[in-house]
Amino acid sequence: MAKHQDDSTASESSPVSPVVLPSSVTFRDTLYTSRTIILPDGRTLAVAKNKVTVDSADDVALKTLNAHAEFEQLKE
Repeated sequence: MAKHQDDSTASESSPVSPVVLPSSVTFRDTLYTSRTIILPDGRTLAVAKNKVTVDSADDVALKTLNAHAEFEQLKE
């Protein structure tokens, strides 16, 4: 005789959370095709082919790039 499966055990399992990919922000360097940007906290950002991409949660990088006239944020 088959056992009856209790539905309460299925609902007690942990829910599957969706994978959230970090979003990024890309800036165009209006002066150089390649260079290295040194952030105030000592990290570096590499500009390649006139572009640099940073994580949208990186406040230090965003503040630095937005503060300089030679970088313009690209609309994606």
